[in-house]
Amino acid sequence: MPAAIDTPATRRAARYALVILTLINLFNYLDRWVVASVVESIKKSELHLSDTQLGFIGTGFIVVYTLTSPLFGALGDRKSRPPLIALGVAVWSVATSLAGFARGFLSLFIARSTVGVGEAAYGTIAPALLADSFPIERRGRVLSVFFAAIPIGSAAGYILGGLVDQHFGWRAAFWIAGAPGLLLALLVLIVKDPPRGLHDVRESGVGGRESETDSSEGTSSDSRPPTPDPRWTDAYRDLFRNRSFILAALGYGAYTFALGGLGFWMPAFLERVRGMPRSEATVTFGGIALVTGFVGTFAGGWLGDLFLSRSKQSYLWVSGIATLIAAPATYIAVSNPHRSVYLPAIAIAEVFIFMCTGPVNSAIINVVKPAERATALGLSVLVMHLIGDIPSPPLIGLVSDHTSLERAFMLVPLAIVIAGCIWMYAAWRGSEL
Repeated sequence: MPAAIDTPATRRAARYALVILTLINLFNYLDRWVVASVVESIKKSELHLSDTQLGFIGTGFIVVYTLTSPLFGALGDRKSRPPLIALGVAVWSVATSLAGFARGFLSLFIARSTVGVGEAAYGTIAPALLADSFPIERRGRVLSVFFAAIPIGSAAGYILGGLVDQHFGWRAAFWIAGAPGLLLALLVLIVKDPPRGLHDVRESGVGGRESETDSSEGTSSDSRPPTPDPRWTDAYRDLFRNRSFILAALGYGAYTFALGGLGFWMPAFLERVRGMPRSEATVTFGGIALVTGFVGTFAGGWLGDLFLSRSKQSYLWVSGIATLIAAPATYIAVSNPHRSVYLPAIAIAEVFIFMCTGPVNSAIINVVKPAERATALGLSVLVMHLIGDIPSPPLIGLVSDHTSLERAFMLVPLAIVIAGCIWMYAAWRGSEL
């Protein structure tokens, strides 16, 4: 890359951005899944909520997150990004703390839903900022570091929430989860906002390919960093015409349906169906998510970068193959009653499920214009949550209310198969272009 781009100052700024944004992502998912660790305590509390209501508590913030993400995505392509992220982190931190003061379904639902406004400002903008901070041949690994915070934060949410719930009650779990975000909101203001498309120049030595030069995918072949298009409607027009983007987002939706349902209900499943004590259920699942998520996320990013020299669709191939391997393991995990079988099956399934996280986001980022990345991420958030983890927790809760939680969990491996098939088709069709 040009020397003006690769300087000690830009490298330090990029590393600082990666560290701070990864920490924020960690606490983002700690906040998101702390509610799952206290589901059974809330159900048995004075709030007297049904499984269906609990499912809506799990998706309330996702609804708001989904609806506001396109707005923040458009702002993220046109405004300074660190202040937008800082605002989002502060909003979700306050809203999380307020959930601890809930006095009924409505107040808890409103508090959890408000979290979505803050997460939309962060989740749509941070990956695009990182993509502009690092060269294309490192994006798979960089985004894997960033998304490795998902299993670590999720595990911390389960474990911290379970332990705090056990000793101090479920309300204290929300108070403790919300506090660190206020400090991170200040630290992110120091992050440098690189020019959009800074590293999207013609580079040699990356598998003999030219980075971001395929006009059919909506990317720029100009050697100069592109400037944002002020007409946001043009960005959405381009995205809806971009078949690779649409397929990647649809597969992400099916994947998120499975991951959202699995993540929200698994501690309750282990306690209610498998007979584990509550604290053991949250710590066990949290520990599995921590190890398997760390291994799977890094393995997926490494494999996506490794095979990039052989196929531009390597990120989608890795996502599709890993997901289809995860499907039968997930089925065994939720159908076999023997501890010696279902715990290893959960671990195997989660390794392959988490392998998709970095690659699919890299695929989405790489098939759109640099000046439209935050918009693309915002639209992908809308698609993936609208058909993903907005319906899955309440739908599983509804099926559970009418049958059993064990039977309701059969929806999870089915969604994983659908995600894998969509990504495999997207990779195959993309390879023909």
